[in-house]
Amino acid sequence: MKPGELLESSRCIVVAIDLQGKLMELIHRPRLVIAATQRLFQLAEIFHVPVLLTEQYPDGLGPTHPELRASFDALSVPAGYLSKTAFSCGSDPGFEPELRRLRPHLEPAERQIVVAGIEAHVCVMQTVMDLLNRDSTVHVAWDCVSSRGAEYRRHALDRMAQAGARITNHESIGFEWAREKDHPGFQEMNRLFRQGQPK
Repeated sequence: MKPGELLESSRCIVVAIDLQGKLMELIHRPRLVIAATQRLFQLAEIFHVPVLLTEQYPDGLGPTHPELRASFDALSVPAGYLSKTAFSCGSDPGFEPELRRLRPHLEPAERQIVVAGIEAHVCVMQTVMDLLNRDSTVHVAWDCVSSRGAEYRRHALDRMAQAGARITNHESIGFEWAREKDHPGFQEMNRLFRQGQPK
């Protein structure tokens, strides 16, 4: 893992963690998280990056937010789903097999994991720490991550950064996947970004 390493679409997996009904009503800036994550899914589609969606105890917390579930279901890129009870995705026995299925030719140290989800200070942070301990590079999209309260979110992002995660945003991710304006996906990405910033 190099300090200045940029994202490469061929090495990436998007992991969207527990963006579920009851919690989504309580987090800091829910509309920003929903809109930015929808764009992240669209960017994954444009640049052919697989997406893994997880849910924490859906019988109790409810399903993924309907707008995000619709965006996920519309993907044509390889996609996976994991229902879990462990807070960290890494503690669920199905997590690693799903990552391997989505990127079968990459070892953990070759992977770049792009993370979205809630809550930042619980399931997102524990998952990020597990991924870092497996030597994967982790990029956390701050605009796609939140918690019940701004301070929980802020301090969780700080802790993840101190542990070695890169804090980024969905636009930076898209531009790193494109690298240049002549990329075949650039114009579609540019049209997406011209729609204005998520709020």
